[in-house]
Amino acid sequence: EGLKSSDIDGAIIASVVPTAVFPLTQLCRRYFHTEPMVVGEPGVDLGLKIVMDHPESVGADRLVNAVAAHARYGGPVIVLDFGTATSFDIVGKDGSYLGGVLAPGVNLSLEAFAMAAAKLPRITVRRPERVIGKATVPAMESGVYWGYVGLVEGLIARIQEEFGEPMKVIATGGLAPLFEKAVPAIVAIDSDLTLRGLRLIHTANSGTTANSSDNGA
Repeated sequence: EGLKSSDIDGAIIASVVPTAVFPLTQLCRRYFHTEPMVVGEPGVDLGLKIVMDHPESVGADRLVNAVAAHARYGGPVIVLDFGTATSFDIVGKDGSYLGGVLAPGVNLSLEAFAMAAAKLPRITVRRPERVIGKATVPAMESGVYWGYVGLVEGLIARIQEEFGEPMKVIATGGLAPLFEKAVPAIVAIDSDLTLRGLRLIHTANSGTTANSSDNGA
């Protein structure tokens, strides 16, 4: 992007891999000469109430997504993240983090498929034209793709039924565009949701002014 290391005057880190935090912190100190904020550490205020039995157990990425989703889309909202895990995070009308659902991610399931069944080939996730496969690979592709569509639609319906009122569904993560058209409940794909949340948290904790695009509806 044409930036020099001296152009960087702030940094914020959210990681669910504890061993990654130290080298990332050292990177910021050594090359950007700035002390990074770390989501989850004392003094970094996320600006949301975490209504959980064990708030400290919630992944930093899920909380950051909740901040960004409420700022842009309001609430109540379901944040559907197609990552290593497929996560459903519930954000209330007031922005409180109310809990969620975790399921194995699509690619994780593909790996398990290949490891557990030696005679089955490795496949990649894609949207098959037909549900009923006429050969082994199409049958596997259908099971993975349409099986996940069923999982996502079923969980969204059950979450909304338990919550008791309509909720927007915002999807993010690398595979979100692949499932968007198959799941009508998804109202928007936001690939930059986590980055936007980090920006908002950094702004709130540093006293700077956020761009209007960060918190606009």
